[in-house]
Amino acid sequence: MLPKLLATTNEWQWTVLRLAAGIMIFPHGLQKTFGVLGGQGFSRQMGYFTGHEHIPVVFAFLAIMAEFLGGIGLIAGFLTRIAALGLLCNMVIGGIMVNLPNGLFMNWGGKQKGEGVEFHLLAAAIAIVLIAKGGGALSLDRAISKG
Repeated sequence: MLPKLLATTNEWQWTVLRLAAGIMIFPHGLQKTFGVLGGQGFSRQMGYFTGHEHIPVVFAFLAIMAEFLGGIGLIAGFLTRIAALGLLCNMVIGGIMVNLPNGLFMNWGGKQKGEGVEFHLLAAAIAIVLIAKGGGALSLDRAISKG
């Protein structure tokens, strides 16, 4: 099973998508885990997820780790499919629970109640491709599977 999980091609396109997804999601993980970059930090984020959003503790923890550890995994190309699955789950659930009521568009002009789902759609699409294709060239997955 591990060889199939790590298998990927040497195509650079998947590397570009993987790096874009990792660089995008990792700072969000830093916010939620360590409270840097304007984030709340782990305890406050867990409290928000479990109290305000009524998310069970285990799923709140997994959401934070999907962004933090998943971001690292995507940047390094290590366990890319698992990291991308975590990103996909976060984008689908967060998009539906939080952002869908605000429509499609981001709140660029500050005239909406909140952010729409356009960001979530793009990130979910990238995650689906990475789950299907793997991390591509320049990934630890490829280096491990070739060795």
